[in-house]
Amino acid sequence: MAGKKITCLSCGQTNAVPFDKLAAGPKCGTCKAPLMPDAPVDVDLATLVKAAQTDDVPLVVDFWAPWCGPCKMMGPEFAKAANALKGQARLIKLDTQKHQSAGQRYGIRGIPTMVAFKGGREVKRQSGAVSAGAITDWVKGL
Repeated sequence: MAGKKITCLSCGQTNAVPFDKLAAGPKCGTCKAPLMPDAPVDVDLATLVKAAQTDDVPLVVDFWAPWCGPCKMMGPEFAKAANALKGQARLIKLDTQKHQSAGQRYGIRGIPTMVAFKGGREVKRQSGAVSAGAITDWVKGL
């Protein structure tokens, strides 16, 4: 498979995208959903597990819950960072209230928590609400 492996966040299909096309708005070969969206995508646990293990592009997950005040404050900042990082990394969100086993699987002790995956493994973690600029800098440091 030539190019970077990227899991479609809509249908779960693994796609190969040439490196120089990552910022050009590649779409899934199966369902035509954007592979490098400019806004965070809400995913389920199965999609997160596959993307974290498969993707060649850095994947940053915001573990959050709808009742969490700091999570609500960080949501718009995470969205701004996703737009700024389009083509370099994918930012996704996982609702820990809906997917309670995710917290245990990934050792989430408090929310919001960002976890970065690269090359099939966790490479970085940050807890607490942070600004878009701090998120962008954090991701660029991967």
